Amino acid sequence: MIDLHAGISESEAIDSDEKQRLRLWLRLLKVSRHIEGELRERLRRQFGSTLPRFDVLAALFRSDTGLKMSELSSALRVSNGNVTGIIERLVGEGLVEREAIPGDRRAMRVKLTKEGRSDFSHMAEVHRGWINELLAGIDAADAELISQLLDMGLVSDGGPKDGENK
Repeated sequence: MIDLHAGISESEAIDSDEKQRLRLWLRLLKVSRHIEGELRERLRRQFGSTLPRFDVLAALFRSDTGLKMSELSSALRVSNGNVTGIIERLVGEGLVEREAIPGDRRAMRVKLTKEGRSDFSHMAEVHRGWINELLAGIDAADAELISQLLDMGLVSDGGPKDGENK
């Protein structure tokens, strides 16, 4: 392996590491924002939809029995208020239905209707194609390597692993 730090002091190497991590963070942010912006525009143009609406449909699609509003908000990591308006519109369009939860008058379960499941299935297939198009320059092996590198030192919530500095 090539020693990229040969000939520089330890403090210069630390500074260099910190600078490279900052550059990496900015590059990841730029790439992420570019892809997200492109997806937002394509969802708007092709489906008259938004990315938050797509995310709500995706979360509901993964659950055959539906989700309580609090579970949906938790899955999306947003407040109940953020999904309430989207759910209202989806119910109005016949894509989502609400069910009362026995024993809990305040809670409602929401789930995709048959039409909602069919519509989202098509939308997800198109979305998958867009992702493959946007990342076409990355083959499967490189995608796996990048994923592994990004996972190093991180856990699913983006924080340090147990025992690491926080």
